[in-house]
Amino acid sequence: MSKIVVLAEKPSVGRDIARVLHCHKKGNGFIEGSKYIVTWALGHLVTLADPEVYDNKYKTWKLEDLPMLPVHLKLAVIKKTGKQFQAVKAQLQRKDVKGIVIATDAGREGELVARWILEKARVQKPLKRLWISSVTDKAIRDGFNRLKSGKEFENLYASAVARSEADWYVGLNATRALTTRFNAQLSTGRVQTPTLAMIAAREAEIKSFKPKKFYGLAAKTKRGFSLTWQDKKNNKRIFSKEAAEALQKKVQNKPLTITHIDKQYKKKSAPQLYDLTELQRDANRIFNFSGKQTLSIMQKLYEQHKVLTYPRTDSRVLSSDIISTLKDRVKACGVDQYARTANKILRKDLKLSKSVVDNAKVSDHHAIIPTEQSVVLEDLNDKERKIYDLVVKRFLAVLSDPYEFEQTTVLAETEGEQFTANGKIIKKQGWKEVYHNRYDDGESADDQQLPALENGQTLTVSTYTITAGETKPPERFTEGSLLQAMENPVRYLGTTNKKHASTLNKTGGIGTVATRADIIEKLFNNMYMEMKGKYIFITSTGKQLLDLVPEELRSPALTAEWEDKLTQIAEGKLNKKQFISEIKGYTKQVVQEIKTSKETFKHDNMTGTKCPECGKLMLEITNKKGRMLVCQDRSCGHKKNIAKQTNARCPNCHKRLELRGEGDGQIFICKCGHREKLATFNARKQKEKKHNVSRKEVNKYLKKQEDGFSNNALAEQLAKLKNK
Repeated sequence: MSKIVVLAEKPSVGRDIARVLHCHKKGNGFIEGSKYIVTWALGHLVTLADPEVYDNKYKTWKLEDLPMLPVHLKLAVIKKTGKQFQAVKAQLQRKDVKGIVIATDAGREGELVARWILEKARVQKPLKRLWISSVTDKAIRDGFNRLKSGKEFENLYASAVARSEADWYVGLNATRALTTRFNAQLSTGRVQTPTLAMIAAREAEIKSFKPKKFYGLAAKTKRGFSLTWQDKKNNKRIFSKEAAEALQKKVQNKPLTITHIDKQYKKKSAPQLYDLTELQRDANRIFNFSGKQTLSIMQKLYEQHKVLTYPRTDSRVLSSDIISTLKDRVKACGVDQYARTANKILRKDLKLSKSVVDNAKVSDHHAIIPTEQSVVLEDLNDKERKIYDLVVKRFLAVLSDPYEFEQTTVLAETEGEQFTANGKIIKKQGWKEVYHNRYDDGESADDQQLPALENGQTLTVSTYTITAGETKPPERFTEGSLLQAMENPVRYLGTTNKKHASTLNKTGGIGTVATRADIIEKLFNNMYMEMKGKYIFITSTGKQLLDLVPEELRSPALTAEWEDKLTQIAEGKLNKKQFISEIKGYTKQVVQEIKTSKETFKHDNMTGTKCPECGKLMLEITNKKGRMLVCQDRSCGHKKNIAKQTNARCPNCHKRLELRGEGDGQIFICKCGHREKLATFNARKQKEKKHNVSRKEVNKYLKKQEDGFSNNALAEQLAKLKNK
């Protein structure tokens, strides 16, 4: 009987699909049933080959060998996960397998994961595509009942390959060119460099900012509320102390006459549902989670707990086919603190606006919402609960009634000067009840409790007080606000080019929802930027890198153009070969620009130690293994360990010890001050070993104790009670 291979992206999803498809026979990297064989990748199993595969000379980084422009890029199996690739390949090539279902993540990168495996395994069998937004049993069953043809996704695959190959040509060549030209370990990329440029731009704004003092005038009435002075253009700030004092003198002891009262009944809907970027922003602002941390937690809630839908989405609305499932989703999440709101929603007819349901604004996946699978809150850890709480509250808020209030604006005059006051009377809490009326939506803090007032009424003012303040510079980026800037980078373009601005708006900024958190992490790891408290600062290495890379690579416009063309490839409107040809031309231009650069790089980690090989000063670098000295001349390559991070523990504070020195003089040093020679440490360990009891001996002793207990008098009495 012929069988079908189902290829999932991860083991956890593979196991879920196998269970739904009644596959129970476990094999090496797969689970088999009567009709299906479910196997899985571990993320990418195949990638683009390294440069040395094309020519041995590329093993050594040399400026004269650049640019590297192979005609066709080859695929290579990732060594770390090579065993799983062979397991998947074996199933794909089975003679009884007549078809394949791609069940990797439903998106551009998921398509690439599967197609590269098929290409490297040289398998050409009929393809179907499972395209689902959640991995609940129901979603999997429904997905298999309406599998799509693999041909529908050929263009998406071409777009994914084009993106990957473009990053290879530009990224690898520019990185090698920078590193060899300036003799420093530097890297660049079409997303990471513009992101770093945004940090630098904000830093420059802050440095050039000159604070200005401003003043205002407040009138406190005997009716218990205050009014604020404003000019004819509604400006409330006066940038001259003398002008503020003159205004105070002019109106001092004068009553105010009400000239206008405006009352408006207003309704305010809940904020839109979450996409990944908005969720990462809120999680960073409220819980100080990094973007990568939030995505990792979301992935668990999606894959393991199955209580939230697909996380890597850039849509904040739902498609119309989801409407019929909404009440089931409300039931599934409506437990404990969510039950009261959920029950209210279940009793009413849902009338949803275009800000909630809009097919035209849904990309690959709809907004993040709960699944139809009932949640058991006790199964979630603290961090998972926090992210789940954000998503569920937003979901319930969107389905709840609007927040309703009466807004009152009062205008009053004296001596030709105008004063204003705002008041609000809440008529219905609506969706704000979900947040226990504590949702911060940035509404005016000027709102007061106003008494009953009439037009023409005279107000006695007890005091006219001058208020003072100072203009503030723009705030430094947090990880959350940087994610938002990557999504909307138009103001950082450094150009008034409307086409580029429009492209950036259309393509959703630089990077994708799936890659932005990784880009930020990479910039931290490369030490181009650092965290001080909750704010991000650019390092001196980061500043220098921006001076060294070609201007185009610093601008978000380049990645916007790329994303626009990749979208065209995915839609079948542009040929992949044409795009790659343009990329190769651009790569030549970038390498030439770096080769002819007159700039220099100054190492900020230079030491006074001379290299014993060439005599040049050495650099101190820190990596996961510890600290070491390396020659500043890459062609020399001499290295010397200063301190190695070990797994040995301090006998006093039990923290990891650092090993310094060489040969017999090696010594362990701890942050708490403990110092111990390597020879002394080894002797102490040997002595401890003699006195330590093995785990086997401990288990043997415990078993003996259990046997002893089973024969004593108490055990006999307990046995009698049991038998009665």
